[in-house]
Amino acid sequence: MAHVVFFEKPGCANNARQKRLLEAAGHTLSVCDLLREPWTAEQLLSFFGRRPVAEWFNRAAPKVKSGAVDPEKLDAASAIALMLAEPILIRRPLMEAEGVRAIGFDPAHVDAWIGLSAPQAQGADLETCRRVATAPTDRADAQDDAP
Repeated sequence: MAHVVFFEKPGCANNARQKRLLEAAGHTLSVCDLLREPWTAEQLLSFFGRRPVAEWFNRAAPKVKSGAVDPEKLDAASAIALMLAEPILIRRPLMEAEGVRAIGFDPAHVDAWIGLSAPQAQGADLETCRRVATAPTDRADAQDDAP
């Protein structure tokens, strides 16, 4: 099994589910606060790989949801500058294991990369914020993307 460095937003319900799935598959975790990490442009870029700039963003971030930040219209340098200033914009989790860095939590990708044996992960949406526009019923989800 792998040791995973897992950058999360503390209190994020999806990150909590993702960590449980990794641990159920036998992986060990070092959990870090994505919002408090002293990021550099080079560090962030190393997680994004060849993904399009728009895929680097947390779609549930308040500025993305309000339209103040449009990931589809940004170049890499502008996107990184925004993320360094406001880490809530970074799609999560960021993970590092076995010398590989990745962004987001696609169960099929994680399974192919380090193994994810939990059957409940297959086909599950483990990235989209469960918070809804109406009054949330789950306190963790209600605070999921508060700055």
